[in-house]
Amino acid sequence: MSRGGHTKVRDEAERRCIVTRAAEPRRGLIRFVVAPDGLIVPDLAEKLPGRGIWVSADRAALEEAVKKNLFAKAARQPVTVPEDLVDLLEAGLADRVVHLISLARKAGQAVCGFEKVKGWLADGHAKVLLQASDGSERGKGKLWTPEGGRWFGHLTSAELGLAFGRESVIHGALSGGGLATRVVEDANRLMGVRETIGGEGSAGKGKTTK
Repeated sequence: MSRGGHTKVRDEAERRCIVTRAAEPRRGLIRFVVAPDGLIVPDLAEKLPGRGIWVSADRAALEEAVKKNLFAKAARQPVTVPEDLVDLLEAGLADRVVHLISLARKAGQAVCGFEKVKGWLADGHAKVLLQASDGSERGKGKLWTPEGGRWFGHLTSAELGLAFGRESVIHGALSGGGLATRVVEDANRLMGVRETIGGEGSAGKGKTTK
């Protein structure tokens, strides 16, 4: 069992983290490349040219990579690392998750609002439950993780609102499919990078009350 509650697939591509030196599935890592000017750049879409430098999607590991100059060692050349690299990475991951949820909404694969989400959960249509990190715990506790599905609580109500074209959203849900899989994978990365009070929120199998 690997990060985020996923069962490791034998043939899944792995990369070695420059901090832990352990080989991990790609979806649990962040790819970086060295830009032509020597700047270290996160490659969240994993499409930028150049040799990839991989770091676990974990805030402590990322901060250690910056502190110990491990990017330069991995690149075998002098590099420039932005002082706020981890914060920039967090913002970029949050934007990706918001964008993917927005795509799911436009494709009819996502809904928001307590009653609509509850309906999707009740009829088994929902595969991923989304709840705002700053929402009422009492209200969030009235919904449950889809059986065999996921729960994610690392976006704020404002960020979820952006995904659904509203000012603020507390409850959302995704149906199954490729978009939901991509949301979960990037949400897991964000989970490891984002600092939250009390460590609440995950894309794992939590919140099973019904």
